Order: sequence, then C-alpha cells, then structure tokens
Amino acid sequence: MKIIIAKDYQEASCLAADIIEKAVRENPSCTLGLATGSSPVGMYQELARRCAEEGLDFSKIHSVNLDEYVGLEPTHDQSYRYFMDDNLFNHINIEKANTYVAKGVGDVEENLREFNAVLDRTEIEVQVLGVGPDGHLGFNEPGDTLYDGAHKEVLDESTIDANQRFFASRDDVPRYAVTMGMGNIMRAKKLLMIVSGKKQDAMKALLLSDKIDPKCPVTFLRLHRDATVILEKSLADEIGFQI
Repeated sequence: MKIIIAKDYQEASCLAADIIEKAVRENPSCTLGLATGSSPVGMYQELARRCAEEGLDFSKIHSVNLDEYVGLEPTHDQSYRYFMDDNLFNHINIEKANTYVAKGVGDVEENLREFNAVLDRTEIEVQVLGVGPDGHLGFNEPGDTLYDGAHKEVLDESTIDANQRFFASRDDVPRYAVTMGMGNIMRAKKLLMIVSGKKQDAMKALLLSDKIDPKCPVTFLRLHRDATVILEKSLADEIGFQI
C-alpha cells in the first residue's frame, strides 16, 4: 500500500488526477471505477479542466460506479447518477452510454442482477474510493460479514447521520443502497483512495494498526497489491502518522 501525504485538499486532488490521467493516457479505452461523496470532487474538477484545456481524452473511456441509493430516481439531485453527471460527466467528453451507475428504482433484485452482470464482465483499471468515518467502502458497512458481489445494504445510523447534510431532513436520507461488494472492489487492478474530512478513526485503523477487520472495511486495502491512499497532512499529523 502506497501512502501519499498532500499539503492540502487541492494538492491531494491534483495528485489523484495525475493517477487517473496516467491510466487514461496509457489505456484510452479502459474502465474506471468511480465514487461519489465530497472526497473526489476536487479530482473530478481537475480532470474536467485537463479535458477542456489539455486535451485529456475520455471519448473511449468506460466507467462503473460503486453504489447508488435505493429509492432515488436518477434525476433526483441526491442520486449518485445525478452527482456523477453534475460533477464529472457533463464536463468531459465521455459518452454517457459508456457510463454505468446502478439503478436505484424498480425491482431491487433485478437491478442487482444487472449490476453483478456488468461487474462480472468488466475489468476495472483504477477504482476510486472514499471512506466513511466508520471505515466503510462504497456502502459496505462494518459488520461480522462482508460480501463478495454487489448487494443491497442497510445503511448504518452513522452513515445516515453523515449524509443527512445533503437532504432536507434526516428522515429524507435513504435507508438502503446497492453497492459493489468488497470482492468487486478488491479485483480492480489499482485502488485509489482520497481521504478528506473527519476520518481519524478510519485512518488510525488503516495506517496505525495491522488488523484486517470486517468491522472496519477500509483495512482490507492492505490486502491489495496496488493500492494508493492520498491524505492531507493535517489529518496525518492529527493521528500521528508519518511516512
């Protein structure tokens, strides 16, 4: 696992964009695994700038997203399809038909069959990850058991608390999501995790302990042969981590 300490969020975003740009230039038709949340937004903005100003070409790129809320239409402003369109896809020259975000409405089991079929036939070049305060990846919540494939997940109360700022009230936050499983994540050729915000406990578990713990899914990054974690210096200093 490679750890990069950035001086601030802007530098972290640019360093993450460098890794995505390298993958795109080396394999212009590769598949990127993408994530939502606040952590990758700066990276998406930088990639959009490089597409517009420096000719970074996404025209043959495919993408598949980690997860989606159950119950939100793709036009809902808190759905992850909407997030991806608004923060990245509308600002680069990617073909929307080549982007996949699991369906959040309709028959959940049918949606999961489709999601798993897409993942089974897809090799992900780089999987972008954020991390929840409790260490969840995608919506793989802490627990005694983690899943290999895409599945429906009951969201922890802490996850609902963390996401309520995006909704009118806590009651509006969905209670379920469909998400890639840990196996799907771990089968990506490269993992890229951008860490921002109050993630002290998750980063202590990942960086200051040697346990692989299903109650803190982020610790499974240690098992991947090509995982890169980019975190801000302020967070590294706060938890007492040094390279």
